[in-house]
Amino acid sequence: MLNKEEIKNIIPQREPFLMIDEVEDYVSGESAVAYKYVNEEEWYFKGHFPGNPIMPGVLICESLAQTGAVAILSMAENKGKNALFGGIDKMKFKKMVVPGDKLRLEVKIIKRKGPIGVGEAIATVDGKVAAKGELTFALV
Repeated sequence: MLNKEEIKNIIPQREPFLMIDEVEDYVSGESAVAYKYVNEEEWYFKGHFPGNPIMPGVLICESLAQTGAVAILSMAENKGKNALFGGIDKMKFKKMVVPGDKLRLEVKIIKRKGPIGVGEAIATVDGKVAAKGELTFALV
């Protein structure tokens, strides 16, 4: 299990944009499983939406991307690099994510060619799919 400080040793994101709280497991270059503990104090709930807080879908995608970045950037040859979005494909949102949810984030790297790759991503809450799709990344 990696905590936030250990995650920061792998990926460059920092608060308030570090969107994963812990990493349960990862295999360098292959996969990662992380968690985001969604709480009512999150900065984005002030405007999305007052009185009806819902985690924005783009931030679920970002949480998944950071999870995939743990898998890619933990490889020795990628130390000090960054993984940028190259695309989001087939992303579907199936369940609202709200304060109190424990968002489970899983990314499997399914393609790699040079600095470009694709991760199969799925976010769940209590075993129910909240979002799933494919994330393309570019290493820089």
